[in-house]
Amino acid sequence: MNFKNYYPLLKFLLLLLLLTGNRHTIAQTTLPNSPKKDTSSNKSNDNKWKDDEANISFEQLNSAKISRPDTNLHTFHRRPFEQPWYRNLGNPGSPTNNLLFTHEYKVGPTLGYHVNDVYRFQLDSLKFYNTTRPYSVFTYQLGSKLEQVAGLLHTQNIRPNWNFMAEYRKVNAPGFYNIQRNNNDDFAFSTNYKSLSKRYTVYAGMVYSYQQHDENGGIVNDSALSDATYIDRRTVDVAYQNSQYSTSRSGVTNLMRNFGLLVQHTYTWGPVDTTYNADSTEYTAHLKPRFSITHKMELGTEKHSFKDIAPDSLRYADLFHVTFPKKSTSYYVAGGDSVFTQQKWFWVDNKFQLNGFIGPDDAQLKFSAGLGNRYDQFISDPTPYYHLDRSRIVSNYLYGEIKKEAIKGGEWEYAGKTTLYFTGDYAGDFVLDGVIGKGFKQGGGFFAGVNQQLGSAPYNYTRYENRYVDTGRAYNKENITTLYATLQSSRLKLSGGVRNYVIGNYIYLNQKEAFSQNAATFNVAQVWLRKVIKIGGIVFDNEFVLQQATNDAPVNVPLFMGRHQLTYEHNGLFEHKLKLATGIEVRETSPYAPAGYSAIYNRFFYQNHKVIYNVPEVAVVLNFALKHFRAFIMADQLQQLLYPNTILYTGSPITNFNGNRATRIPVYAAQNMTIRFGFSWILIN
Repeated sequence: MNFKNYYPLLKFLLLLLLLTGNRHTIAQTTLPNSPKKDTSSNKSNDNKWKDDEANISFEQLNSAKISRPDTNLHTFHRRPFEQPWYRNLGNPGSPTNNLLFTHEYKVGPTLGYHVNDVYRFQLDSLKFYNTTRPYSVFTYQLGSKLEQVAGLLHTQNIRPNWNFMAEYRKVNAPGFYNIQRNNNDDFAFSTNYKSLSKRYTVYAGMVYSYQQHDENGGIVNDSALSDATYIDRRTVDVAYQNSQYSTSRSGVTNLMRNFGLLVQHTYTWGPVDTTYNADSTEYTAHLKPRFSITHKMELGTEKHSFKDIAPDSLRYADLFHVTFPKKSTSYYVAGGDSVFTQQKWFWVDNKFQLNGFIGPDDAQLKFSAGLGNRYDQFISDPTPYYHLDRSRIVSNYLYGEIKKEAIKGGEWEYAGKTTLYFTGDYAGDFVLDGVIGKGFKQGGGFFAGVNQQLGSAPYNYTRYENRYVDTGRAYNKENITTLYATLQSSRLKLSGGVRNYVIGNYIYLNQKEAFSQNAATFNVAQVWLRKVIKIGGIVFDNEFVLQQATNDAPVNVPLFMGRHQLTYEHNGLFEHKLKLATGIEVRETSPYAPAGYSAIYNRFFYQNHKVIYNVPEVAVVLNFALKHFRAFIMADQLQQLLYPNTILYTGSPITNFNGNRATRIPVYAAQNMTIRFGFSWILIN
């Protein structure tokens, strides 16, 4: 085990101890003008962890809804990055695709690499906390073949109106198969401050991720999955194996680095009411907003690198139509004819927004209008030594929104917003969202909406370079209209929905792994349903998905998907101290042609050459909770004991592998039967 991978986690643990080890650093829970507490007794000065419940909540940008941390036990065992229908390449931390078709957001400037987005913290979904006590959560998952996922979150209020949060997450998985190692580090920080008068608010955050993926190109011969000779999956031939380079690390790697910074501050005008307590030692200010001004600034950088240190002479023939200098050998000297490409993106976005409010305090209608300006710079760097292409773009856009949120159950809510680029290379790009619905008093609600977007191709579609090839492409704007409706009832334990995509000028990678655009308009229709049946301690949880694309649509989707969980659950064992959920889970898909994965472009592509017929995936789970401690132990992929043929995706076709002159389509396969263990431990100071 390489302990260097865990230096960031150890540093963060040390920082946490420094923050929480001294009792005098605990945030005040009353306003500064309240009487000071007696600190003369040892009881009030001890620094031991306590079992007292913390009042913790969080909100997200531009929403008045207050949420609580998830303490669910029923689905605690499920992988956090694969919910509900995501699927990786057979190893945690690897590129991931949603089997429930979703389109990429292509409005405005974007670099275009999204296969690792599920692992990243995102600026627009940061959580801004408020808590009465320092609150920490440590999570850890351990699986077969040294698969590890570790996370640490700490949040506390510096003052009653000022909070900060820091979170770190590590994913490290060498994998069951040869040279498929993943090593991801992700960090997030957020803070929010509200003045005592509630007029001035600040939300700020930072995200950082560093994601490394060793590419093996997939298993060359999937018949080896059923051959007892290859019970050790590392002995199965993979497309990119090269013992002349290394037996433990791949010569083909993809790396993605991301950094983002957000600051949003608002000043609000409106009457302020002040309420005092019984002895007038504390007061609470209540602001009824009427008008506000918001400034939001974001900046970020992304860097994507692809590197093939010892390339095969046939690997790039169809893609680049070039011949490498050392064409006399099957494998080249490491570094002699390496294929390297790197793309970078730096951006700064500033937006000024005017907001108005009408209606009562608990059901206000907010309407906003604003103007944004952004600067984007894209760089293609085909060698480590010089920049060949640099694009600088200045854009301006208009923004508008009207929104009424359902803060209480039984209320109507509706919202509409739009963004329109009117200058720069992306002029004409726009997105329009509208939703209306009503929340139920017992929980849940009904919502229906429409989304319309007209967007340009991402930078990585329009430009590709390495030292051997330089390609540029132009596309028409992609047009996507989405209609949807959802229903959720807590009382009936029922949820479901429908969605229909109408897509024109679809931009994608075709079967030859070439960038392409489908001019014809096509539809993708989806229906999903979830029903939970509870009889005593028996819980039967069923989820179903049906989706259908029109003929010749260049998308890979299964017609049917299902997830079924049958568990016995008890919330009061051992004098109501132990909670338990144990049983079996089954996941299934109908036969279909899965997407292909292109390591060279680090994205999924459309293919219809190979159809997979997987048996249902089976797991046995035991989840339990004791006070602030939740844990699970799980035997996953049990079907592999009898039918070791679970295929997830295809790879790039290869010819003449090991000189046999045959063309093969590699596949990415699921892990063997694996034992997984994990826990989440909440610490309250």
